Amino acid sequence: MFQSIINPNNPGRTYALGWLLISNLFPTAVYAATPSPEEMWQIIQQQQKTIDELQQQLSATDQKVSETADAVEATADVVEEVVVQRTGPSGVELDPAHTSTGSYATRFARGLGVGSGRTIIGGYGELHYNNLEDENDTIGGDDSSERTDFHRFVLYFGHNFTDDLRFFSELEVEHSLTGSGAPGEVELEQAWLEYDLNNQHRIRAGLDILPIGLINPTHEPNTFFGVERNRVETEIIPSTWWEAGIGANGELAPGWNYDLVMHTGLRVPSTGGSAFRPRSGRLKVAEADFQDVAATGRLRYTGIPGLEVAVAGQYQSDITGTLDNFDIDAYLLESHVDYRHASGLGLRALYARWEMFADGGLDPALVGADRLDGWYLEPSYRFNLGGHTLGDMGVFARYSVWDERNGITVFRYQEFDQVVVGLNWWPHPNVAVKFDYQWEDADGNVDALRDGFNLGIGYQF
Repeated sequence: MFQSIINPNNPGRTYALGWLLISNLFPTAVYAATPSPEEMWQIIQQQQKTIDELQQQLSATDQKVSETADAVEATADVVEEVVVQRTGPSGVELDPAHTSTGSYATRFARGLGVGSGRTIIGGYGELHYNNLEDENDTIGGDDSSERTDFHRFVLYFGHNFTDDLRFFSELEVEHSLTGSGAPGEVELEQAWLEYDLNNQHRIRAGLDILPIGLINPTHEPNTFFGVERNRVETEIIPSTWWEAGIGANGELAPGWNYDLVMHTGLRVPSTGGSAFRPRSGRLKVAEADFQDVAATGRLRYTGIPGLEVAVAGQYQSDITGTLDNFDIDAYLLESHVDYRHASGLGLRALYARWEMFADGGLDPALVGADRLDGWYLEPSYRFNLGGHTLGDMGVFARYSVWDERNGITVFRYQEFDQVVVGLNWWPHPNVAVKFDYQWEDADGNVDALRDGFNLGIGYQF
């Protein structure tokens, strides 16, 4: 057989044919020898290592996808919460304070700051024109006012260090011009750090607005009716009121949220025309000496869109400070209801009251200052003018009653009342043009009773 294949005249061809025959008969011997068990084990280990690396890469990809989905969901939750609670079925914007996360500034810091490494900037401002005539100019001189004033220019600065740790601040210039002899001043109203313990509870420390009333936590000009902030919340609470402290806030159940703060207190004067006036006791955490610690707590219900019901309380162990030789305990109680229906009808009602008790020394009851209170009622109606360019219009009326120093006789207080009617126009939800007319009265002789009108524009971003 081999002889028939071998061609003596062409040895190369004979060699090729032979090699082809051998390779077909013994293929494993030609191409490769069978691996040993040790070599097979090494091959299996290498393949398993490759599989493990691919699984790790797939797991990392899944984690990134999950984190992205969580961030998108968190952002969507914030947007949905704002949309649901700020607007009704008709599209009329509800009050921005009606959310479980609190004030506009707080929601701004949390809502826009989803994800670490985010630095955010915002702010608000308002320009006022007041034309008020003193109806009681025979006492204490004429306190009429015809004034244009860029009352407030505010910038927000915030930064998210992580998803759970954030910083927020509010820097304000009042009355446009500061310096020696100038009417304005620069104020740091907020500068706090907040850490999420979990999805429901947070701790906060630093310089912060106290959680009392409606105007104090949420005072951006497009969020309330009227050019000027109402007198009950500026004299009795007194807004805007911030202190240095540490506290906790969060949700107890759906619609129920709380705030607890330990903070610096007021130091009201005990002599002079401003004696025991809460507003005169604000030290604004500017080298605030001789203060006793104070505590504030608030419980709110916001479970119904457009509704906020709250009660807040505060205790100060010595509202006159520690410099004098007597202590005066002070308690502040505040409660309010704020409701804006999707139809545009709204109602605000608030009551606030101070009680002061002497522990030796000067007794506020001897000078009629042991109890200071105030309340107001504000019905309103807001409606859309049709089309995106015209925006919304709102009309309101407010009746207020409050106690205040009269500025004439030391240690004497009078009860004031004020009627304000007016309108707001929102060409954009974050921009407001305002007009109102006011009448004031008092139950005794006072320094000034101002009647007249106010114009204003305001914005937030």
